[in-house]
Amino acid sequence: MIDEMAAIRLGVFITILALMMGLELLFPARTLAKTPQTATMATRWFGNFGLLVIASVMARLILPLGLAGFALYTTQQQWGVLHYISLPHWANIAISLLLLDLLIYWQHRLFHRIPLLWRLHKVHHADRLVDSTTALRFHPFEIIASLGIKALAIMLLGISAEAVILFEILLNGFAIFNHANIRLPKPLEKVARYVIVTQALHRIHHSQIMAESNTNFGFSIIWWDRLFGTYTSDASKTDNQIDIGLTDYPNAKQNAWLSGLLWMPFTTKK
Repeated sequence: MIDEMAAIRLGVFITILALMMGLELLFPARTLAKTPQTATMATRWFGNFGLLVIASVMARLILPLGLAGFALYTTQQQWGVLHYISLPHWANIAISLLLLDLLIYWQHRLFHRIPLLWRLHKVHHADRLVDSTTALRFHPFEIIASLGIKALAIMLLGISAEAVILFEILLNGFAIFNHANIRLPKPLEKVARYVIVTQALHRIHHSQIMAESNTNFGFSIIWWDRLFGTYTSDASKTDNQIDIGLTDYPNAKQNAWLSGLLWMPFTTKK
């Protein structure tokens, strides 16, 4: 079952990524002004995909069977609260998905709040043009830290392997979707933002203004931001004019090279 679900997860990931990248090429919402400090799209893609490959290899070495395999083991051991609550299977899955999504929301907030964790997460925010590949742009050490947090939650809560794989499919898909450099039609976007994190909402989170960047932390549903007071519907500038990235890293070319991205957390800039 794990192998089949993993194959489905990979297939969905590739499909959504290809679709979003295609839409970005045809209908880009924003463009990055061409300057001597601007990275080519090929350089950005090499850096962002390179981080994904390195992080995936490291995660596989640390947890060979992945989170789903770990969830199978914890289920066999009957670890976690949900194993001792009698619920219909569908309710167990639904509650597990909500709890994991809430966990990712608070994890995201902590990575902005705690200086050591921000050093890792700033690799993601330093990108000067947010597009679907930015959803892959996380430092390998951040991925490992997130892996540990999720594994601990799976053990304590008793999340099933099915829920873990389904959540990873949804999380990856939504992350690619809301980072995509596209813009939903206004009537659709107006309705969608009541439920999910749209591209326009997430670009506010990538603003250079920290008061805006420290909002809209959700990766899939927007409810947690609304519930915990971190929702922002509009930035100080229009969606076309929001300054994306980090002011400490203005050189888009330096922010794109794979070696620079790997070294960024260890520089003196905070």
